[in-house]
Amino acid sequence: MSEKPRPKRRRRTRGATSGIETVPASPFVKRKLAFYDLLDEESVVALEAQVDWILEDVGVAFRDDPEALALWKSAGARVDGDNVRAPSDLIRELCRKAPSEFTQLARNPERSVVIGGHSQVFAPIYGAPFVRDLDNGRRYGDLDCFEKLVKLTYLHPNLHHGGFVTCEPCDIPVSHRHLDMLYAHMTLSDKPHLGAITEASRAQDSVDMAEIVFGKDVMEDHCVIMGNVNTNSPLLVDKVVTGAVRAYCGRGQGIVVVPFILSGAMGPVSTTASVTQAIAEAMMVCAYSQLVRPGAPFVLGNFLSSMSLKSGAPTFGMPEPVLSNYVVGQLARRAGLPLRCGGSLTASKIEDAQAAYESADSMHSTMLSGANYVLHAAGWLEGGLCVGFEKLVMDADRLGSYQKLLGQGLDLDENAFARDAYLEVAPGGHFLGSSHTMANYKTAFYEPALSDSENVESWEDGGSRDMRARANSRWKSMLDAYQLPPIDEATREALQSYVARRKEQIPIAWY
Repeated sequence: MSEKPRPKRRRRTRGATSGIETVPASPFVKRKLAFYDLLDEESVVALEAQVDWILEDVGVAFRDDPEALALWKSAGARVDGDNVRAPSDLIRELCRKAPSEFTQLARNPERSVVIGGHSQVFAPIYGAPFVRDLDNGRRYGDLDCFEKLVKLTYLHPNLHHGGFVTCEPCDIPVSHRHLDMLYAHMTLSDKPHLGAITEASRAQDSVDMAEIVFGKDVMEDHCVIMGNVNTNSPLLVDKVVTGAVRAYCGRGQGIVVVPFILSGAMGPVSTTASVTQAIAEAMMVCAYSQLVRPGAPFVLGNFLSSMSLKSGAPTFGMPEPVLSNYVVGQLARRAGLPLRCGGSLTASKIEDAQAAYESADSMHSTMLSGANYVLHAAGWLEGGLCVGFEKLVMDADRLGSYQKLLGQGLDLDENAFARDAYLEVAPGGHFLGSSHTMANYKTAFYEPALSDSENVESWEDGGSRDMRARANSRWKSMLDAYQLPPIDEATREALQSYVARRKEQIPIAWY
């Protein structure tokens, strides 16, 4: 297994009429666009001073985990009950041990992704208990839906990473479903993915199954799997988080830590205060991860949302969380840590105008803020309670435009100046048939697969279908074109044996 991705190749598998590219042209975005730094130096220093005050004077509780508290005491932190306070320079020194950029290997080396630096990686929604499509409406997710969503994520060229719980397979016992989800990601796709975190044993199963795929020697030196955890804001880290950190980072694997803050509930009704709280919580867990194993990959996450103070419901695409994306991005770069933000977020129940506006504003700020790993980049509906099959492919379609904007920017080579075209076309002439146009027309502009730019007569002749209907046809065509990615048969059998053995050992529980 090579640490670096192999040279990128375009390979296409097409159905009779689908025209669907089933393998990505690039496994992640190599950003050329400049980062958007919202704040001046004075403002950044003021925010960092607030972070330091929280670290030193307020502290973060590490609850129900004596092992974590003992490790903090040995590092020189002040531990009062379960509350941990530490000098800010100690926390920042520990955070500097985490890599600012690392590679997560995929089962297929061509799909390995770089997280951090100038790279951006898009992954689908995570954690939705419900699914929705035009044919069957809203319903609980099941294993069949989960496997279809894994396949769609694998097939789409604009999704680089599988995530993990694309939907909850609610027909499988809670105590067993992580095994089925891991097996699906490891066999139905060959893109990188996350592992389970809800219990230490499930995190351990994730790492152990990853070892079956990649081998112990590879895992000693390379990240092949990560866990994604939320702090229990405000200012609380529970044993789910610390247990996951020990399981993943203890084996040299990655951890993504995301304070989930609704301002007004888990943080003050102040974007400034909530941002600094989020940074303090994440940095404390980052420091803890480096106490567990120096150099373990860490991603600083941000999921800060405003809320309706009338109903208590979270709101998305609003100016406050948009601002938080920009500011957290700037602070994460100052701390030298890779950044995770949310992506195409909306409170809408279906793929309507509200979903489009809110998702676009959320995703645009995520993009400009420099988020290196974007979870929820596609499929999110209903505040994250539901994944839409149509929404997944609609969002992923738009991700292609961000890929081109981020990864290409403005070309300044000889071809881009098109001087040969000016010499060929007379004043008052037309460039449409020029040699330059004919040589570049296939790649000159991004063409979204789901947008209809034809005239109204052609649209009416085609059945007057809106984007939801076109997306419905597209995800079905994609699944029709799906082909199982190759996997070593001995590896598959070893995974099957592991899953079967663990299901025999783990009592069935539905909660």
